[in-house]
Amino acid sequence: MRMAQDTQQRAAVVEEMPEFGLGTWENEDPSACADSVRTALEMGYRHIDTAQIYENEDAVGDGIAAADVDREDVFLATKVWTSELGDGDVAPATEQSLEKLGVDYVDLLYVHWPANQYDATETLAALADLQADGVTERIGVSNFEPRHLDEAEDVLGELPFANQVEFHPLLQQEELREYADGEDIELVAYSPLARGEVFDVPEIQAVAEKHGVSEAQVSLAWVRRKGVTAIPKATGEDHIADNWASLDLELDDEDVAKIDGIDRRERQVDPEFGPWN
Repeated sequence: MRMAQDTQQRAAVVEEMPEFGLGTWENEDPSACADSVRTALEMGYRHIDTAQIYENEDAVGDGIAAADVDREDVFLATKVWTSELGDGDVAPATEQSLEKLGVDYVDLLYVHWPANQYDATETLAALADLQADGVTERIGVSNFEPRHLDEAEDVLGELPFANQVEFHPLLQQEELREYADGEDIELVAYSPLARGEVFDVPEIQAVAEKHGVSEAQVSLAWVRRKGVTAIPKATGEDHIADNWASLDLELDDEDVAKIDGIDRRERQVDPEFGPWN
């Protein structure tokens, strides 16, 4: 196992997770992926999210290396896939991720789904060992329901740092948001634009027209108002910039209430092994 840099060398590591980031799911073209990561970082993004199953960790690493931004200023997250969650699999799979990314550590290492080889005791103990070794700064989980989070707390003696879930105006995840708020867990939103579905929602269109901004910016600003970190995927510079501009948009209470009132519960990512099924 490649060891991380020592504590003094790591003094500049990112202390807090940036509230906005770049997702890379389905960004499979190596050149386009690397360029999007470099573009985002040089625009001001400091949070980059990937996963083993995305098969683009090497391209993400290339983008980080090419950017005029120090590695220590980048909050980098990846996820261990479900086939690599056995007791003897987590460490070597994570080592492969580090090699592909070209880094000595990640800021956040997630369990991607509580499925397949996932066993709470074995899997989370393996991640805790990696954290103790400095391979990851934080332990995260993804697609966990409250019962899985309770189980994780029993194993770790504390709750994971973050839970990454699908979250957007069409899937508002009230139970998970209440849990996260009450237990001080970071909630991270993948597919925060509902894979493009938010562009056709009348309530979001009305708020966008009111402020003279895109529907994407409205949705991302709403996610931020809920205290959730969004990691929208974008490849082209225009979309990367439009998403970034959402940080300048402040929705008023009327805007938030309008979006809160959208009476739709539409999950865009719903595999058979999803823990809610």
